This record gives sequence, C-alpha cells and structure tokens, in this order.
Amino acid sequence: MIHLGEYNTLEILRDTEPGLFLGDGEEGEVLLPNRYVPEVFEIGDKIDVFVYLDNEERPVATTDQPYIKKGDFALLRCNQVTKFGAFLDWGLVKELFCPFKEQAFKMKAGGWYLVHCYLDEETERLVASSKTNHFLDNKELTVAQFDEVDLIVSHPSDIGMNVIVNKKHLGLVFKDDIYRDISVGDRLKGIVKKVRHDNKLDISLNQIGYRNIEPNAELIINSLKDNNGFIPLHDKSSPEDIKEQLQMSKKSFKRAIGSLYKDRQIDIKEDGIYLK
Repeated sequence: MIHLGEYNTLEILRDTEPGLFLGDGEEGEVLLPNRYVPEVFEIGDKIDVFVYLDNEERPVATTDQPYIKKGDFALLRCNQVTKFGAFLDWGLVKELFCPFKEQAFKMKAGGWYLVHCYLDEETERLVASSKTNHFLDNKELTVAQFDEVDLIVSHPSDIGMNVIVNKKHLGLVFKDDIYRDISVGDRLKGIVKKVRHDNKLDISLNQIGYRNIEPNAELIINSLKDNNGFIPLHDKSSPEDIKEQLQMSKKSFKRAIGSLYKDRQIDIKEDGIYLK
C-alpha cells in the first residue's frame, strides 16, 4: 500500500511521457513526474519517494524532501491566506493547506507557525493544524522521571514554555529552568524532571541532580580553557551573572565547581575560578 504523507520505497514499473510510474508490489501505482526522474535508472529499480496529492488531488511522488510529513510537527511559513484558509510552505510544489478551523490563531502571510500534519479522513487530504495540543495525549505516558526526551518548543505560557515531548506528550519547562534563549519550533534534548499525579510533565533542559554535575563541570572547564584559564565567577556570584556567562542556575554552578574543586581541577579565589 502506498502511504500519503510518508516516504515510500517503490519499484519503477514503466517509463512514460509524463514520467515514471512506480508501484508497491501490490495494486498501487503513482507517477514520478519527469522533473524528479533520476538521470540513470532501470525498470525494476527501487526508489525512495515522498507521496502527496497534486493540484488535481491525484497521488504524486517526489524526490524532494518536505519540511514536515504526516504525524510530525514543524515550524512553517504561511505563504498566503485565502477565503478557504492558509497555505504553508512545506518545501514542495503544492503548498500545505491549513483550514481556518485548524488555526489556533488567525494566520497571516509571512508569519511562522508550529503545525501538525495529518490526513483528514473526510477529504483524504494532507492538512496542517496549529492546534498542536489536540494531537498530544498525557493519559498514557510512555516516559518516566529522569528519561531523556526529544523536545519541540511549542508555545509560551505565564509560567514557562510548553514543549512537545517525543512527539506524543505535552510538557512544561518552568521559567526558572530556562537559562538560554529558546524559540517556538526549536528542537532540543531534555530530561523528565517530574511526573505529576495528573500526568503533567515537568521538563528540564539540563540533567537533574547528580546527573547534572558532569555536563556542567565540562562546560565550566571548556569556558575556562576559552578564557585563558580564568572566569570571574565564584560561589558568591549573582545568579544573573552565572546565567549570562554559563547558561546554568547558581545551584547547578555551585554543585559543579564543588565537584571540580574536590577533584583538584580548579582553584576558587575571591576574584573567580582558575584552571589548575
């Protein structure tokens, strides 16, 4: 079966005037237009293609790689808005449609929006939705405390930044745990800091507790090496100064320099830290 909105490995069946017809070994066939036909090929070769609907709503294959596929999330630019909805640039000839009913906020041409791509069961077309929370579920979690997870920054809130966890769940990074600039659409690594009783996920962008010592210690050592063996920070420095220079909390900083000092890798003096 040929799957819309996904990559398919298909067999070259025949060469025709409009392009190559590809098949899945069953009954499905799809056209690969001439503009995507490889210079060298033989009938029977296998080729990886992305399949979607063309302007006449017919399945068509392409060797171009879209910015998003079915079931995924991505930050896309709105090219135009018509009376039917918004049309987004997803890297293919035909734009990705986002109906008005699937817009969390009214889209405007030139704006960038985090969207989810799915197959509309009524129209059998690939469409986008900026109501990303509708495609996330925390009822049955597939993650646990201290798990490393893949994050997509979703949208800000009054207390932090909402994130999509492993493309399945909704999580939150609290303001106090954000020590670097992050923007909607950014893809990051994180740690499940806490699983609440209602299955809400608290996410940290840094390792937690003792797990945090090693990467933060390495960051401090690298910073010292980049600054001729000295940085003007110590255990009495302000949280703001530590955050600005090292993008970590004061608590994490003190824990890391304590570990480095114990291992005799640094000296801590009144004016700052020195690399031994």
